[in-house]
Amino acid sequence: MSQAVTTFFVQQYTTNVQLLSQQLMSRFAASVTHGAYVGKQGVPVDQFKPTVATKRTTRYPALTPVEEQTDRRWVFPSDYDWNDLIDQIDKLRMLIDPQSSYVRNGTAAMNRSKDDEIIAAFFGVAMTGVAGSTQTSFPSSQIVSASEGASSATGMNVEKLKAGIQLLLQNEAWDPASGDRITCGINSKQNRNLMDEIQVINSDYNGEKAVVNDGFVMQWGKVDFIHSERLPQNGSSQTMCPFYTKEGMHLGLWQDISADVSQRKDLAGLPWQVYLYGTFGGTRIEEAKVVQIPCA
Repeated sequence: MSQAVTTFFVQQYTTNVQLLSQQLMSRFAASVTHGAYVGKQGVPVDQFKPTVATKRTTRYPALTPVEEQTDRRWVFPSDYDWNDLIDQIDKLRMLIDPQSSYVRNGTAAMNRSKDDEIIAAFFGVAMTGVAGSTQTSFPSSQIVSASEGASSATGMNVEKLKAGIQLLLQNEAWDPASGDRITCGINSKQNRNLMDEIQVINSDYNGEKAVVNDGFVMQWGKVDFIHSERLPQNGSSQTMCPFYTKEGMHLGLWQDISADVSQRKDLAGLPWQVYLYGTFGGTRIEEAKVVQIPCA
């Protein structure tokens, strides 16, 4: 049985159970596409490479079929679970039932696992091919220079955001006229960098003034920012910030987060078990729709 439950023993000055500071909800799940699957792997999309129309130069020419090149992108599941035990004796020493807080705490851990699956897929190896056995690495051509807008590696700045937009546009991966948004993941350091950018916070300098809420840059132009302290670093200790369209990433769900609270009659004291489980996985759908912005 978890011994941490004793920290909830009643004190005269409080009757509240508070969760320690942590990320409670999945922050990236809403910014990617979703799909439901069964089996050992799933296909979120069949890909067709661009083709070229043939210009007709004579009357009634013979028709030649276009040779279409296709590919298939796969998503693989990972199983996650979380559980803890609540002793009956401990419950008698409390003024409140901790089960709901245990479930909240476990759900927060599971939601962070969803983000970890998506974050790992941003720049990780994606599986393609007929059976999902071909490895597709993230291309260096989709990485913005760490020194963009400066003489050496720097933090997040407007020039890096512009370079990311340029890559998406030249790939025909984003159409600004469609109203679709771009998402950029940043941590607290990159947020501070943007708060120091005059082109971001000054509407006199830039008509696309950023939307700032309680000290966090929420939007700039067509870009929505997501805060995460879970973003990985490259070999140069630079944070790899994902810059992507919704169609560029995917979260596959085999079993969304589910909870069960039941009494363990096989254990002494008849403790209650809080158990959460889920099966999901992330993948990059198309390299052209995902950009990496390294930030020192």
